Amino acid sequence: MDVEDRLNLITRNVEEVLTLDDLKALLECGVPLKHYIGFEISGNLHLGSVFMAVFKIKDFIKAGVDCSIFLADWHSWINNKLNSDWGLINDMAEYYKFVFKKALSIVGGDSEKLRFVKGSELYHNNDDYWFNVLDIAKHSTLARVLRSITIAGREEGSAVNFALLIYPLMQVADIFSQNINLAHSGMDQRKAHVIARDVALKIKNKLTFKGGGYKPIAVHHALLPGLQKPSVDITKLSNMEKKQLLSKLKMSKSVKQSAIFINDSEELVREKINKAFCIAGEVGFNPVLEWARLLVLNRKPLIVERPAKYGGTVTYESFKDLEKDFASKQLHPADLKSALSKEINELLKPLRTAVNNSRFASVLEKLDSVQLRKD
Repeated sequence: MDVEDRLNLITRNVEEVLTLDDLKALLECGVPLKHYIGFEISGNLHLGSVFMAVFKIKDFIKAGVDCSIFLADWHSWINNKLNSDWGLINDMAEYYKFVFKKALSIVGGDSEKLRFVKGSELYHNNDDYWFNVLDIAKHSTLARVLRSITIAGREEGSAVNFALLIYPLMQVADIFSQNINLAHSGMDQRKAHVIARDVALKIKNKLTFKGGGYKPIAVHHALLPGLQKPSVDITKLSNMEKKQLLSKLKMSKSVKQSAIFINDSEELVREKINKAFCIAGEVGFNPVLEWARLLVLNRKPLIVERPAKYGGTVTYESFKDLEKDFASKQLHPADLKSALSKEINELLKPLRTAVNNSRFASVLEKLDSVQLRKD
C-alpha cells in the first residue's frame, strides 16, 4: 500500500487531523505508526463509544498502524467512576476488552491485531512514567490544566479536587510513555492531545526518529450526539450555532434516553429512536440525521422503505442527498427514524447476542444493582 492510500485510510471520515502535513511527513519517512485510543471505565458501553472508535481502528489496522485501546482504570478511579470500586473497575475492564474486540470483528476489522493496555499495568513499577507526568507538568501552566479538566467530563471553572488536576497530565504522559505517535479520540479529548503536541519537543522523553524529535499526530472522530431535545430554543440559533450545539451534546450514559447501549433490545432501540428529537425540515440540529451520517452512510447506503403513496422506497448513497430531501420535507421524520432503527439493530444484533450469551451478562446485572454516585 502506497503513502497516498495509507493517508486516505487514516484520514477518511474524521473531523480533524493535527496535522495533515505532519502525518504525511511521517508516512513518507517510513516512521512506524503506533496508535492508541483511551477509555475511562465508567459503566456500560454505548453505541457512540464503541462504533465511532472501531470504524476508525479498522481503517488504521488496514493502513498498517499498530493499534491499541488504553483502559484508563486509574483515571476512572480519580474521576469517581463506578464509585472508585477497584473490583468493579477490573470486571468492567475485561468487559470492555470483550466488546471492542467483538465490535471490531463485526465491522470487518482484524481484532487479532488490536492490543489492550491497562493504566495500572503501564504505571506499575514504572519510574519513567511518573517522571513524564512531572516533566509534562513543568511545561504546563495551572491555567492550561484547569482549562483541560473538561476532558474528564467536568465543566471549565468548576470546583474540583486536586487529583482531577493530575488527570490531564497523566493522559498526556500515557502517550509518551507508550511511544504513541498517532493519538486517537473523539473531539472531546482534543485538549489533551494539543497539550501533548505543545510539550512534545520540550520534555526529556521525546518521540524520536533518526535522532530528531517530532510531535504526535492527533486524529479526532466526530462525537455521536445524544437523541434528547436540547435545553435551548434552536429556532433562535444560526445554522453555525446549531452545528456547534449538536457537537457539544454528545451521547451520555447519565441521560439514558439519549443513548443506545450495546445490549439494548431491538424494541428499546426502536423506542428510543422514535422518541428522538427530529423536527421536520430541520437539518442544522438533528441528531437522527447525524446518526445516519456517522453510523450508516460512512459505510453503506441508507434504504428508506415506505408505501408508494408516500414516495416509495428510496436509497440514499450520500448524506448530501439525504439532507437535501429532509430539508425540503420530501422525507418525513418517521420514515427516517424507521430506516435508522433497522440499521442500528442490524449493527447491534451480533454484539448484543454475544454479550447476552457471555459471562459479562452477570457483570452488567451487578452493575445495574449498584447505586452509582453522580460526581
